[in-house]
Amino acid sequence: MTEPTRTLVKNLSALEAGPVVVSGWVDTVRDQKKVQFVVLRDESGAVQLVNPRTDETEAISEAISGLAQGSFITVTGELKHDERVKLGGIEVKLTSLEVVTAAIPETPIAPDSGVDKRMDWRFLDLRRPEQNLVFRVQTTLEHAWRTYWVEHDFIEIHTPKLMASASESRAELFEVDYFEGKAYLAQSPQFFKQMAQPAGFGKVFEVGPAFRADPSFTSRHATEFTSVDAEISWIDSHEDVMQLHEELMVAGLRAVKEKHGDEIKALFDVDIEVPSQPFPRIPLAEAKRIVAENGYVVPREDADMDPEGERRIAAYVKETYGHDFVFLTDYDSSIRPFYHMRHEGDGSLTNSYDLIYNGVEISTGAQREHRVEVLVEQAKEKGLDPEELEFYLDFFRYGVPPHGGFGMGLSRVLMLMLHQTNLREVVYLFRGPTRLTP
Repeated sequence: MTEPTRTLVKNLSALEAGPVVVSGWVDTVRDQKKVQFVVLRDESGAVQLVNPRTDETEAISEAISGLAQGSFITVTGELKHDERVKLGGIEVKLTSLEVVTAAIPETPIAPDSGVDKRMDWRFLDLRRPEQNLVFRVQTTLEHAWRTYWVEHDFIEIHTPKLMASASESRAELFEVDYFEGKAYLAQSPQFFKQMAQPAGFGKVFEVGPAFRADPSFTSRHATEFTSVDAEISWIDSHEDVMQLHEELMVAGLRAVKEKHGDEIKALFDVDIEVPSQPFPRIPLAEAKRIVAENGYVVPREDADMDPEGERRIAAYVKETYGHDFVFLTDYDSSIRPFYHMRHEGDGSLTNSYDLIYNGVEISTGAQREHRVEVLVEQAKEKGLDPEELEFYLDFFRYGVPPHGGFGMGLSRVLMLMLHQTNLREVVYLFRGPTRLTP
């Protein structure tokens, strides 16, 4: 008779009663006089192990008494179905126990530890079921997006993260030594995904790292983050980009709801809602007027919206349209990059948008300016030297279709989807102004 192979906890309930092998880490131990209980957790879930104390089980009893939380063990035993067992209606009665690696008894973090302390010991913090779910949700979300892109004939690209010059401006750039010279870490794949348009690629996407030398200590900023980017040819306006964007978000949220909706409800008390299309669209000037009429005047010297204004317009949209998303459109050209196309007949406005999700901006998108002479003038207007942008401007000198796209922060989407208050909770390893380890 062959020995049973390891079974994942999530697959136990489908098995008939009989011998099983499970492996994982010790979550809790209840060491009682007549019987011992161990909750063992693996990457798929948790199961109760039971060991009645008898002369025959003395070796197992001693091993359990010496177990520290977090130790990795492999056990064999008899699977039993018992609806009285709260943890899944099953338990495993032990016949053997092997301590694969023992943990130090005193754990450095507790359930009530602060986020910075938990980040110091992130590998332990990630053992929590909620954290495990975050990254399974992330996997499903990215897979749904990739499926959408591939089914719609997008080409995946991987752009370099070392650049010879600034991608948009010299602000918020990390400078690194590069042999005899200097290089910069890319804050966006913007120029390179645009390069795919004169290359004739048509529709492209990328999911990859981006870097911002931003000294912000807010709960929603990071110095290294995963950027989700798309760029498409032959558009008429930023409306085409918004339509792509909302289709992508619907595909992602639908997949997450179908695969993880019940678990998300159980662990985060969040109901995942698949949004209806089209998403509401409000020009920025109108959005500022709406929040002003509701008692909040955006206290900025420039023409931009501030975080509180975003929260308030999102609340208005939720109340008025029952929608978690809103596109704020037609941003002032004074606060947009030189490569955003401006309104025909009104150079003060751009064909651009920000996408707001549950009160926070997750993305900026736009139609790009594809006429090289206009780009040169708009760059000069922004105080940029066209000579430093020659490699970029060359893209437009040999034929390029009208195009546009967006860049979106993956971790912000996850944070807002799961109603988390801090980006650190949904990033595998966070990087900020004061964190480079672990």
